[in-house]
Amino acid sequence: MTDTVRIDGRRNDQLRPIRFQNHIAPHAAGSTLIEWGNTRVICAATVEESVPRWMKEQKVPGGWLSAEYSMLPYSTLDRKARDISKLKLDGRSQEIQRLIGRALRAVVDLEKLGPRTLCIDCDVLQADGGTRTASITGAFVAVSLAIAKLKAAGLVTENPIMGSVAAVSMGVFGGVPLLDLNYVEDKDASVDMNLVMNDRGQFIELQAAGEEATFSDSELAALLALGRQGIQQLIAAQRQALITP
Repeated sequence: MTDTVRIDGRRNDQLRPIRFQNHIAPHAAGSTLIEWGNTRVICAATVEESVPRWMKEQKVPGGWLSAEYSMLPYSTLDRKARDISKLKLDGRSQEIQRLIGRALRAVVDLEKLGPRTLCIDCDVLQADGGTRTASITGAFVAVSLAIAKLKAAGLVTENPIMGSVAAVSMGVFGGVPLLDLNYVEDKDASVDMNLVMNDRGQFIELQAAGEEATFSDSELAALLALGRQGIQQLIAAQRQALITP
């Protein structure tokens, strides 16, 4: 694949710079600020010593993990109104927070978590493309920190984390498959894709759509190859973040 000159000077297969700042929210059980290029998301995990009512009614063992996602009003160039001002959660936010929850539940053994709920909050401070993928990637670090605290307190005896999870975007921009789209690339991409995978190289979720366009088998294969490469790098970055004090 021939490299093109991207807006920010990256190679076609290059992630934007990634940095984690852990313990950004002192009152959360686990938290991190993920800075991914110019996208910044605070991911925090709090623990509630109870489970949803439906679990009690259906006598479902173990715990639960849920997620909420929001873009703060000043996260975009034009102020984004809070959902509360519209008295309902917008469809995009609802879709993304469900995606975050599914992604994390795929790598957390809820029975080993015990009868408690991990509540994940992902708040976008600055958006420049890939906010959902940054939220999933950062949320895993926050969950890992929260579970480490539960283990240290003796509240969890067996580690419920079954592996790592990360997410990355890909797309076709200007006829070229690219990894990790920024906002300018994303808004004009003819194909948009988000990939969620675990550290064993297994798919958790794949979202792909042509934007008033179609894509071929070869383009799909090229995008998936880019995504797999990006996921490996992200998981390595998560592991480094979790061993850094």
